[in-house]
Amino acid sequence: MRPLTEDETKIFFEKLSSYIGRNIKHLIDRPDEEYCFRLHKERVYYMSQSLCRRAAHAERSLLVHLGTCFGKFTKSMKFKLQVTCLDFLAQYAKYKVWVKPSSELSFLYGNNVLKAGLGRITENTAQYQGVVVYSMADVPLGFGVTAKSTQECRKLPATDVVVFHQSDVGEYLREEDSAFTGALPTGDTAGENELIRAGVKGKKKEKTWGVGKEAARGGKGKGGGGG
Repeated sequence: MRPLTEDETKIFFEKLSSYIGRNIKHLIDRPDEEYCFRLHKERVYYMSQSLCRRAAHAERSLLVHLGTCFGKFTKSMKFKLQVTCLDFLAQYAKYKVWVKPSSELSFLYGNNVLKAGLGRITENTAQYQGVVVYSMADVPLGFGVTAKSTQECRKLPATDVVVFHQSDVGEYLREEDSAFTGALPTGDTAGENELIRAGVKGKKKEKTWGVGKEAARGGKGKGGGGG
């Protein structure tokens, strides 16, 4: 665990500011206690200074997680925000999108938001702007990037994409064995992750149970018949 370098801080804050703008300062200058960002195993964590000092006494190899994970750096030094920081994005988001009840489940499965599922959008939202996605009951569901501006969305046909999916709370179930533990390799999209996970589980099943199990059942049946 260590502080972010100047370059890492710049990359991280640029990504974060696309969703909450200058409200980043509210994450650092808090009235209750001083908070900071720390890098551990390519992931950026947000925590209080007191927690940071306590964690410094732990052996690095045994330290799994601490504070709130905001995301991770890729090998190409790009930063990807994770759904674990959604509460903070929702609290300070400048631009928001609300989806209709009929489209909530689709978004929670990792799909983009279509015009047909758009309930409301913040006025004067620009194209390719980071937005937090809410249900019509104001429950944060995830976040994404606008495909069109507010003005353009009004003229779009129902089948056109208005928000590109980035992350959603459904990942707590879909990605629990990869995104949060690092146990399995992950793809660039939720769909790729599902294929990777299905492939790994399929191999494990084939190796452990496959033909051997059927053969054992067959042998047991023949043995019983012969006795």
